[in-house]
Amino acid sequence: MKVVTDPAKLLMDRLLRLLRLRLWLAERLQPTDWQATLMWAALAGFLGALGAALFTASAEGIHLLLTNSSAGIVESMRRLPWWGRLLVPALGGLLAGCVLLFGKHLVKGKSSTDYMEAIVLGDGRIPLRTGLVKVVASLFTIGSGGSIGREGPMVQTAAMLASLLGRWRQFSTQQLRLLVACGAAAGIGSAYNAPIAGSFFVAEIILGTIAMESLGPLVAASVTAALTMMVLTGSEQLYQVPHFTLDSPLEMVPYVLLGFIAGTLAPWFLRSLRQAEAMFLATRLPLVARLAFGGLLVGLIAINVPQVCGNGYSVIVEILNGEIPWMVLLGIVCCKWLATACSVGSGAPGGVFTPTLFMGASAGYVFGSAVQTLWASGPSPGAFALVGMGAFLSAASRAPVMAVIMLFEMTLSYDIILPLLLCSVVAFFTARGIEGHSLYSETLKRKAAEDPNAGLQVGRVGDLTKPNPPVVALNARFADIAKLFISVRVNNLYVNDDQGRFVGAVALHDIKPYLADPSLAGLVIAKDILREDFPRVKADDALADALGRFIMQEGLQRLPVVDGDGKLLGSLSKNDLMLALVEQRRR
Repeated sequence: MKVVTDPAKLLMDRLLRLLRLRLWLAERLQPTDWQATLMWAALAGFLGALGAALFTASAEGIHLLLTNSSAGIVESMRRLPWWGRLLVPALGGLLAGCVLLFGKHLVKGKSSTDYMEAIVLGDGRIPLRTGLVKVVASLFTIGSGGSIGREGPMVQTAAMLASLLGRWRQFSTQQLRLLVACGAAAGIGSAYNAPIAGSFFVAEIILGTIAMESLGPLVAASVTAALTMMVLTGSEQLYQVPHFTLDSPLEMVPYVLLGFIAGTLAPWFLRSLRQAEAMFLATRLPLVARLAFGGLLVGLIAINVPQVCGNGYSVIVEILNGEIPWMVLLGIVCCKWLATACSVGSGAPGGVFTPTLFMGASAGYVFGSAVQTLWASGPSPGAFALVGMGAFLSAASRAPVMAVIMLFEMTLSYDIILPLLLCSVVAFFTARGIEGHSLYSETLKRKAAEDPNAGLQVGRVGDLTKPNPPVVALNARFADIAKLFISVRVNNLYVNDDQGRFVGAVALHDIKPYLADPSLAGLVIAKDILREDFPRVKADDALADALGRFIMQEGLQRLPVVDGDGKLLGSLSKNDLMLALVEQRRR
């Protein structure tokens, strides 16, 4: 006997089974928007760590190619003849300039690659081509021994990958900017094995707030990046330092004096870098010649003082362990200051974070040696060097919390926390009284002055509205509603009338009674299960009013946005609203 089956009935049965599964997942496993944000932040951190590891390996490969040595940069420079020390940094600057010049032909128009500008002033978009050009150019500068840090390009790489991830997922502008910030935090966490400091670096310096709406994703990204680097490289704390103790409260007095010294030197260090940049630009040399000339000057200094090459990490280790006499160190730090000004001033792409730590360690050690001469039973010069690193970084970055946390994470030396806290705060206020600009604020302020309209101007709900939400018609059949619920990750479908006016919403949980009866489900249309009292906001409503609607409707992650005539314009995400309110409060 032949069994006749109804294709429509089979289709409805299949839809109902899928819809029951969808409802089960929504009731038990459906993540909120914030949980999804943390997941994407962790993925951005993972990608950032991979990018940082790839950058480090590439820089070491170029260093091996240029110096024929796999040792550290300073040691490799020591092994080279005098003409090699002179020419290798110049060749690196020449190659970096050629990459930047070639990159100009790949990019049409003017676009920024700076991750800070993309977060604070832009929309979170970092162009791939221009970003890669800048990163590749920095490989030659760093691999050839330029007096500049590698943390800048590592953060840039991580932020660029996060921007690509967010654009692929079609994130809103607010979410994309936050994801790029997560990439930056991952870059810092990867570079220094300091996930907490990486989070606070972005929160305190770039975002200007430690609100949990932004700090939570930053922590997820930086912790994931640090764990990934631990698996890839087996990394431990960055600096192995001797054990320091605070034996007497009187020892805090010289630490306070060190805070004043670091707070005075840091602004002059930043001013010298800006002045060097102006001097190089005044030469009117072409880009390639300018970078080659800067590298040549670094090489000229390195003939007699090879310690100026690189970011200064290996020299800092020697300083902390007391392996360099203070009179020798005084000469090295002067040469390092000049070499860093040459690299940064010529426009070499890279960072100045580790060179800043170098200056603080040197200043602290020299001061500590003088204190030990006058007070034999006082703290060791190495302790002053360690505290000086944090104080100088606090004064240069204007982020004392980040500086203290970073020094603790890099050394795991808790005994130094008390003098480090006090010295960093003293240095911060001293530097702020001398110079209003920080290590990172100058560029952002200049960009903001060039474009007064830069940055997100968000004042009303319409500024945050995301268009084209999932919509069904009043007479939409149950099968159409089921298909849409299965294909999109929303818990509410908006319903429009024939004129496009919003009349209510169909909730996923409201269709539960019909899932057990296919014959009844086949008769239901959207109008039958419509929630006409579904909350909505208008495009010209203030953000605070929209927040009130979300508070009154606990559990809702999105609200429909309508115009004055009731026509549906789009939807407002609670996630985007909270980020925008945090941004308003920061401004």
